[in-house]
Amino acid sequence: MARTLNLRDWARRIKRDAVTLWFACRDPATPWLPKALCWFTVAYALSPIDLIPDFIPVLGYLDDVLLLPALIWLAVRLLPPEVIARSRERAEEWMARTGSRPTSRVGMALVIGVWVLVAAGLAWWLWPR
Repeated sequence: MARTLNLRDWARRIKRDAVTLWFACRDPATPWLPKALCWFTVAYALSPIDLIPDFIPVLGYLDDVLLLPALIWLAVRLLPPEVIARSRERAEEWMARTGSRPTSRVGMALVIGVWVLVAAGLAWWLWPR
């Protein structure tokens, strides 16, 4: 039971921190490198489409279990403490008010773009010469 509670708490923190990064991207006190990482992480985290679809056995959940938490952790570590504090407050307000997380059309376009590039590269590589 304690393990389940810890996993739930961890999942809530990941969700909150994804929204936190969404607000940190817009904070003028965020330096450009963490802002770029936050933007990329938020675009991917809030995208309604996964880079690796969940229906692919094992690999489908790797981005949700490893890649995304690692990106969120790194982005949070690079942010100044005052930006994190402000952004977390705003994220908690947002989530309490709306009960959901925002979505990202840019993230969806980013994921679709990666899939198109992979498909084009694969087609070029397999094309008979």
